[in-house]
Amino acid sequence: MSGAGKASGRSSTDEAATRKRGRSLAALGYIQPQTYEELRAVLSSGTVHFPKRLRQVAIFLWQHPSDVALGTIAQVAAQAGVQPSTLVRFAQIFGYSGFSDFQGLFKDHVKGSWPEGRGEQRTEAEPNLHFLHGMVGASQASLGRIESGFDVESFEKMVALLAAADLIYVIGSKRAFPVTTYLSLTLSQQGVRNLLVDNVGSTAIDQVGCIGKGDAVLAVSFSPYNSITPDLVAVAHERKARIVTITDSTFSPLVRLSDSWLEVVESDFAGFRSLAASLAVGMALVHGVVARRSK
Repeated sequence: MSGAGKASGRSSTDEAATRKRGRSLAALGYIQPQTYEELRAVLSSGTVHFPKRLRQVAIFLWQHPSDVALGTIAQVAAQAGVQPSTLVRFAQIFGYSGFSDFQGLFKDHVKGSWPEGRGEQRTEAEPNLHFLHGMVGASQASLGRIESGFDVESFEKMVALLAAADLIYVIGSKRAFPVTTYLSLTLSQQGVRNLLVDNVGSTAIDQVGCIGKGDAVLAVSFSPYNSITPDLVAVAHERKARIVTITDSTFSPLVRLSDSWLEVVESDFAGFRSLAASLAVGMALVHGVVARRSK
């Protein structure tokens, strides 16, 4: 078969797969959500299973609605790390003819408010000050998002599970490691027994080797979810430990393993993501655990 023939065959296969997924969503009553909130409800339902690239799009759309609302298809595709055609395919799954129509959900969502992570624009002669102000803005946006949509019920459940544990295993790697390190330190300073799973010498699996049903795990994980954290949490889950998680979307592999979880989405500036909201939520958990244990 010629190269053109192969390309045509792949295109036909992709279109058939898209139509098939569209039919399955229609059968579930999920075709063409009319609002961003409806779209989130579909994505978080667990009934839609995407291949790798479309899953990558779903995670980006979940975490960055303002960027999707304000960007061109080329800009959004570049930020999501996919081709523009992948965005079109994603929109078609939900009954939209193309990305522009689909983008309307996001425009309506952010209408009337400043875009996330884009506060007052500053022009600085000093590049370092420009970056500093950008990171401050990203941190403020992250913290503001927490205040506007905090899941109090999940938070209280997480506090109760951690407070009742014999030993708390604190697990997080890569970008999450600074968060878990500080939470472990603060727990220790407050007299709460815990173990930071730091994977020094590649010993992480051994460090969770004695975990049991009387223990709890406090896990922190962010996309792209390519760390050792899901494997360690899976071990804890098999051993009946209670698991609470701070993560950034319903697509996190930790969600299905967790007894309770909180969504914390950090804004970024120039490719650097803030950790302000994750630290704030983590410290609130520590405070809650200490207060509950002192009663």
